[in-house]
Amino acid sequence: MADITRRFGWRHLRSAPTAHIRHHKRGRLSHDGTGLSFWYRSLTAALSEVPVDDRELAMAFHARTADFQDVTVQATVTYRISDPAGAAARLDFSVDPDTGAWRSAPLEQIGTLLTETAQQHTLDALARTPLAAALVDGVAAVRKRVAAGLAAEPRLPDTGIDVVAVRVVAIRPEAEVERALRTPAREQIQQEADRATYERRAVAVERERAIAENELASQIELARREERLVDQRGINARREAEEKAAADGVRTEAEAARKVRLTRADAEAARDIGAARAEAQAAWLRVHADVDPATLHALAATRLAENLPRIDSLTLSPDILTGLLAKLGRPEPGTRA
Repeated sequence: MADITRRFGWRHLRSAPTAHIRHHKRGRLSHDGTGLSFWYRSLTAALSEVPVDDRELAMAFHARTADFQDVTVQATVTYRISDPAGAAARLDFSVDPDTGAWRSAPLEQIGTLLTETAQQHTLDALARTPLAAALVDGVAAVRKRVAAGLAAEPRLPDTGIDVVAVRVVAIRPEAEVERALRTPAREQIQQEADRATYERRAVAVERERAIAENELASQIELARREERLVDQRGINARREAEEKAAADGVRTEAEAARKVRLTRADAEAARDIGAARAEAQAAWLRVHADVDPATLHALAATRLAENLPRIDSLTLSPDILTGLLAKLGRPEPGTRA
């Protein structure tokens, strides 16, 4: 919508770059173009504003296929007004000189024209197509048919309208029919899933069997090796016992030989010691045989005194002293020898 301001009974219009303005003053064209800006008087001005940008028209309508199934078609048509003068001549694009608002709804008329034309060609295309084919290849077929139909529509060029693009978004059946159509595919998918599950389980069972066989073979091999290990341990233990017995025998023989040698050495030493002692005793006896008995008695008393405990004082009675002196061969006290 154009921007209109008021100044002292005059009006100033400033349009957008995508809006084509046509200004007639007293029946004559004063301004014609896009993005204009000018002053005018509202009492003598007739204004038209024609948008020249690309516009999207979304449409949705029902159609019936060859097997009498109701479907919903969703499409979008992109169009633009390439001839603003022709469009303004065929449609009412006039605006209020005071507010800049359209006096009617020209874009709605264009939308109705495009929608009805597209719907007509869509119905014609789907009426000869079964539902299954419409759902599979219907989008491309309907798009081509609608594009060709709009291009061949004579009223659109006369109105200055160019169709830029046609897009068919979807062709959908009713919810119950769509659910019924999905059922076989879902069942097939479920069957494929079940088969994959069964195959996976079969593979798992086969792998478990292979694993069990491997474990059993491993246990058998382990038992065989354990049996060989036990036999080897028995052989090693027997060999160790034999070696230990042989070593004990050698050790016993060596110990016996050593004891025999020690005993012989001890016997020889005892014999030598006994001989030496006998010889010394004989020599001792020979020496004492020639000595006076009194001297021997004195030596005996000396030896006895060496082995007696220490005596600080000794009291002898006369009788004991007389007897002792008599044994020593001395005169009694008070007598002369």
